[in-house]
Amino acid sequence: MVHILVSGNINHRAVDLVRHLVRNHTEEETCNLLLEVLYGTHSETRVLETVCSMLVDQYIKEGMVNMALNVTYEMKGQNIFPSGGVCNTLLRALLESNQLNFAWDFLEVMQTRGLGLNSTIISLFIHKFCREGDLGSGFKLLVDMKKYGIQPDVVSYTIVIDSLCRMSYLKEATTLLFKMTQLGISPDSVLISSVIHGHCQMRQSAAAVKILKIFRPPLNIFLYNSFISKLCSDGNMFEASGLFFEMCEFGLLPDCVCYSTIIGGYCKAKDINRAFLYFGKMLKSGITPSATTYTLLMDAYCKSGDIEMAEYVFQAMLSEGLLPDIVAYNTLMDGFGRKGQLRKVFGVLDRINSSNVSPDVVTYNTLIHSLATRGFTNEAKQIMIELIMRGFSLDVAAFTNVIDGFSKKGNFEEAFFVWFCMSEHEVKPDVVTCSALLNGYCRKHQMEHANFLFRKMLDIGLRPDLILYNTMIHGFCSVGSIDDACNLICMMVENGILPNNITHRALVLGFGKKGVRNPALVAAHNLQEICFRYGIRADFEEYIKPESCTHFGPSLPNQSVD
Repeated sequence: MVHILVSGNINHRAVDLVRHLVRNHTEEETCNLLLEVLYGTHSETRVLETVCSMLVDQYIKEGMVNMALNVTYEMKGQNIFPSGGVCNTLLRALLESNQLNFAWDFLEVMQTRGLGLNSTIISLFIHKFCREGDLGSGFKLLVDMKKYGIQPDVVSYTIVIDSLCRMSYLKEATTLLFKMTQLGISPDSVLISSVIHGHCQMRQSAAAVKILKIFRPPLNIFLYNSFISKLCSDGNMFEASGLFFEMCEFGLLPDCVCYSTIIGGYCKAKDINRAFLYFGKMLKSGITPSATTYTLLMDAYCKSGDIEMAEYVFQAMLSEGLLPDIVAYNTLMDGFGRKGQLRKVFGVLDRINSSNVSPDVVTYNTLIHSLATRGFTNEAKQIMIELIMRGFSLDVAAFTNVIDGFSKKGNFEEAFFVWFCMSEHEVKPDVVTCSALLNGYCRKHQMEHANFLFRKMLDIGLRPDLILYNTMIHGFCSVGSIDDACNLICMMVENGILPNNITHRALVLGFGKKGVRNPALVAAHNLQEICFRYGIRADFEEYIKPESCTHFGPSLPNQSVD
């Protein structure tokens, strides 16, 4: 029946029968028997090649790639070979199933059958290399195409350039873009948009605009969103909203990604009202918000401390039939953690475990941080140990949260236990980790231990920031070690970090303990002298106020009486 249908050019019905045969001949023995029957029931080469091509194609579609390859080699023994299109499909299937060696071997067989190499076939291999992150092999194959007498086409270049953009090799991507135009290959708007988007992602707007002016691709939503995303990242919401409305005026209707970008920008700028204004426009336009859109709004409410509204947005997302991803769950969990609502934090964790979403390292960091900041440090440590025993790889933030909890309680024995646990699991401490321990020592006035750890930190290459310097300076001043504090100030200025009002207040505290008259003035003069020693002109007179010597702590922001 298959042969009769193919002979009568009723191939679509023949394919149905071949599919039925394939599904009933999944073993190698029965497959070989099937081939024998097909060979024995017809002799015309054209018909046999068509039928066998259908057979190989159906094995590929049924996910039996190795069976398809075996059938092809069996056919070769009968001097029959699949069509060029089916061979390309088989090559693609071999590459997608990570059988690169078999793919190269089959390519050689194709060449012996007179199926010459072309840019489409080579592009399959280039795509495989680039998708695996092996850009070097992909680029080499692109260059070597000329050795095979093949002229690379726009598809070949697009695969490599797009991969370079995704991995942030923008300089190389742009060079290759101009190279292909010099060879007479015209890039399409998709490729140009990809390069422009890459530059916008890396905050290289000048380069993006230059490429836009040179190639002048037709304006589309993707291009506009690239520039809007860049402006939102920079916090320039005035120009971002201007571009958004310009896009609408040109008749380009914003999609969910565009609306989510501008909403995310306003959320980042802490303008939640304007973000909701665009959310309303989005709904009026008939655009369905994604889980990402709702998560952006939730995150803004959580960070502003309005956990009730964050929870309301989460429920609204559920009522719209959207399934929260792990980012949405983590955002809500973090919001409850910030408010100290531990019961609700564990409630979110229960929701995660009962859904099809898997918790990630952020989930556990949030859980550990919530427990540690509320004083449940032992419980946080137990969760940390349990996760390690289950083979979960924790990052430096998880360990730091537990260390900070024990350090604040003055339990340095437990803090160092967690520190050594980090080392055992090859997690390197960072400046924040060291700050957690140093802060604890300074609170307890154990400056000898603090100084020892501080020097160790410098030895392993960690560089203190202004907050850490001020912590140590305040620690020394609180025990009256003014010389040690001034030495640290010299070190920080030498490393390009200038003292601030917190540094000044620490010195005021130190000089006050020494009984110095007018400690605020003396502290300011000392800071000025140290800065001048390193060629820096700084004015600390603004810190010389009566209240400077009354307390030590962060200064309140200027408040308007308006």
